[in-house]
Amino acid sequence: MFRLETEVDKDRRLLLGERLHRSNRERSPELRALLATPAEHELPLEVWAMDDRGGLAGGLTGRTWAYWLHVDLLWVDDLHRGSGLGSQLLAEAERVAVTDRACTRSRLETWGFQAPGFYRKRGYEVIGQVDNYPPGVTEFILTKTFG
Repeated sequence: MFRLETEVDKDRRLLLGERLHRSNRERSPELRALLATPAEHELPLEVWAMDDRGGLAGGLTGRTWAYWLHVDLLWVDDLHRGSGLGSQLLAEAERVAVTDRACTRSRLETWGFQAPGFYRKRGYEVIGQVDNYPPGVTEFILTKTFG
């Protein structure tokens, strides 16, 4: 018999992740092939834009793994929208991903009211969408191939 619990538990979450990763590597020759390569480990990638007073004008957070850049967050302060800052942040993240980490592709998710057009203009293609996530909103999944 099992006892199910719904409490938040950081130690168990880490243990679960370790066991899932191990299980995935055992079952996937493609994941095993990444071992001992520069793409084996997920690495954070962050790009910050600071204004002349040291305040945060914009930023991008993401990670690289398996020769992919995954953009998690990209934000530009309203005062700087339309200035090209978002493009600069994305371009710098892509440059680091390609030049320093040998990434060949990028992926991200964005909502319909956010920036799908912004990403399309920068070479990203919509490869999927999730309607009503959250209710009334469409989430788009986009990828880009570098080179």
